[in-house]
Amino acid sequence: MTIRLLKTLVAVADAKTFSAAAKVVHVTHAAVSQQMRTLEEDLGVELFDRSTRTPELTQTGLEVVTRARQIISDYNNLVPSVLADGGLSGTVTLGAIPTTLTGLAPRAMAILKAKFPKTGLHIRPGLTRALLTDVERGALDAAIVTKPHLMPVGLDFFELAREPLELIAAAQEPKDDPETLLKSRPFIRFNRNAVVGSLIDTWILSKRIRVTETMELDSLEAITSMVQQNLGVSIVPRLAVPQASDTHVKRMALGPDAPLRILGLAYREDQIKTRALQEISQALQMVVDTAREAP
Repeated sequence: MTIRLLKTLVAVADAKTFSAAAKVVHVTHAAVSQQMRTLEEDLGVELFDRSTRTPELTQTGLEVVTRARQIISDYNNLVPSVLADGGLSGTVTLGAIPTTLTGLAPRAMAILKAKFPKTGLHIRPGLTRALLTDVERGALDAAIVTKPHLMPVGLDFFELAREPLELIAAAQEPKDDPETLLKSRPFIRFNRNAVVGSLIDTWILSKRIRVTETMELDSLEAITSMVQQNLGVSIVPRLAVPQASDTHVKRMALGPDAPLRILGLAYREDQIKTRALQEISQALQMVVDTAREAP
């Protein structure tokens, strides 16, 4: 039994099929199947029920997956724990929601890389819920996310910024009342699977506004570009750190009861790469503070 086999097993559990897992671990479907048979032989148990069209984990298999996750986590933390450097000598895998990928994340990573050039940094984009799941599983060391209503048990959250939601419209839009525009203009929706998408939906419902939805996008850049071309209006977070190429649109506050997106860094309570995460948190906060002080 090897760590490689355990990682493949966890990939199958997460991806649900051998084919999908093969893409995750960068091998063929046949190789995944062979690795799982080898693991079953090594352990002397049946991990999968192969009587179904798609092999499914048995109860024993599910229990082995749980233990495998812990073993993989211990393995990944072996060097940092021995060196007692808090993970700075290895690689840190960081998740990031799309709205931070062209502003906050790259600027913070540049600061960290300049300070610790030997620290490896892997960035993985995704939506908050998926990223939090990966942090729970140990697939990510931490993630820049929108704070959900309930944080998963076992995760901590370091708050970076509170971003009020605002309405954006084309620069030439003559009206300046958000509710009027939402009722009279096509609405470009922020992906409702994102936490911020849920915040937007909740606010619209609370105002009893019926919008005419024309698109649903998960890229702030794409939404802003559509709005700039006068294809509709949208509600988006007012970024604490503007994106590198901030498109010119008309921005309107939603009022005193505007919902806030709480942006921060999520990580496991038992995370051993404490020094690395501390440095990442400080770099992120530095970027946010610098942007806040900018004219």
